[in-house]
Amino acid sequence: MNFQDLSGTFSAFDVAAALGLAFALSVMIAFVYRATHRNISYSQSYVQTLVVLGMLIALIMLVVGSNIARAFALVGALSVVRFRNAIKETRDVGFIFLVMGVGMACGTRFYTLAIAAAVAICLVVVIMHRFNWFHLNVQRQVVKVQVPSDGDYTPVIADVLIRHTSEFELVSTESIRGGALTEHFYTARLKKGVTQSELIAALQARNAGQRVAVLTGYDQTDL
Repeated sequence: MNFQDLSGTFSAFDVAAALGLAFALSVMIAFVYRATHRNISYSQSYVQTLVVLGMLIALIMLVVGSNIARAFALVGALSVVRFRNAIKETRDVGFIFLVMGVGMACGTRFYTLAIAAAVAICLVVVIMHRFNWFHLNVQRQVVKVQVPSDGDYTPVIADVLIRHTSEFELVSTESIRGGALTEHFYTARLKKGVTQSELIAALQARNAGQRVAVLTGYDQTDL
């Protein structure tokens, strides 16, 4: 049997340059992600994975090179991998694709392209974060009201919401505690001058003393 050493297709400098640049640019992207992250679902493991992923893609591109057979073999090998963790934000997917693109550019030795693209895209992310582009200043609340299941409390709740909110919408209704209670979920926007405490007190006066909760900023919080 003949064993062929394929390491001659790229030099040690190519490997060091590709992996080193992929690491540096991925770290820059990771710091930009951390600096511009707004929600509470920050994961250190995810950010570290961004750095590893950038270097890994560079390594894969070095291995594949321009060999079509190796590319198809790699696709077949990676097709057995299944990822179970759900991405909580679409923004996180964008950063994954960013480090993958940078890693591919480094692995194919387009170093100038990798640097220019990483810096330009990170600059765009920072600018959007700094000037809060595309922000929609609509403050809405989630109102959760529990009522006994032996009566129709929907008109009563609606009457309270009409008096305390400028708009509201019933999102879902579900049975809890073995059918003893019904929980209604609403999205609502409080009227100017109305506090959450006032809304909770008004609802508790009409729902037989059951639990009422008002969640603020649900569009920026993982529920």
